[in-house]
Amino acid sequence: MKVIRRWGKARFTVHESDGSTRTIVVQGRDRWALECLIAAGQTGCTPIDHPGPRWSAYTFDLRHEHGLDIETLTEEHDGPFPGHHARYVLQVHVSFEGEVAA
Repeated sequence: MKVIRRWGKARFTVHESDGSTRTIVVQGRDRWALECLIAAGQTGCTPIDHPGPRWSAYTFDLRHEHGLDIETLTEEHDGPFPGHHARYVLQVHVSFEGEVAA
């Protein structure tokens, strides 16, 4: 799935591990982050690979407001500013359904 750079409301279907589905509506940066996670699959996203100002906040919202299972892995990195960063991996199948009319 190509990441769409839109901020409006969009509808997504969450396919739960028990076979049930549910619909969520996401907008703004949370939508952008969810689309990045969907496109990345099991590789996941890092703030290094997908620059965004507040990845931890987006994943918090997706977890707590929309009930999505997102795993956070801690990885080390080298370079001029060595340290660690998070990799976020969506653990449930989510599909884009379409825009929501304003």
